[in-house]
Amino acid sequence: MINFTHLDEKGRAKMVDVTAKESTVREAVAQGKVLMNLNTVTAIEQGEMPKGDVFGVARIAGIMAAKKTSDIIPMCHPLELTGINIDFSSNIEKGEITIKANVKTVGKTGVEMEAMTAVSAAALAIYDMCKSADRGIILSDIKLITKSGGKSGTFVRKE
Repeated sequence: MINFTHLDEKGRAKMVDVTAKESTVREAVAQGKVLMNLNTVTAIEQGEMPKGDVFGVARIAGIMAAKKTSDIIPMCHPLELTGINIDFSSNIEKGEITIKANVKTVGKTGVEMEAMTAVSAAALAIYDMCKSADRGIILSDIKLITKSGGKSGTFVRKE
């Protein structure tokens, strides 16, 4: 049986004690997609969405969400994030926008959840900014791409 560190000896949820762990540089990259009508992607790229700068709003939403991850994910430790970068790339022919978040810290626990929370919030902001033009938007494929730092070492998704 796997020994879960988020459970105490009676099986109750607890936050992992990281007091004795060494602080290390930690980084995580997460990615997700927003699928939509080709015309919607075009309008976003041309700055023609009625609610304004979709990528600008989504970038701020992602940054704010990464900083608040421990407020919404119960077992996450509050972290001092030292860097957050969110990028968008559009593929008009496929009707998709790819969101990539890179999050960094120097600390005792990783930033995977912060990176995935950033992508999720950015995707939700894109949906909110575009829903009046396209109700069929799909948020898709949110996943960890890489992580480094800490005892468990480096993870790189193979795809």
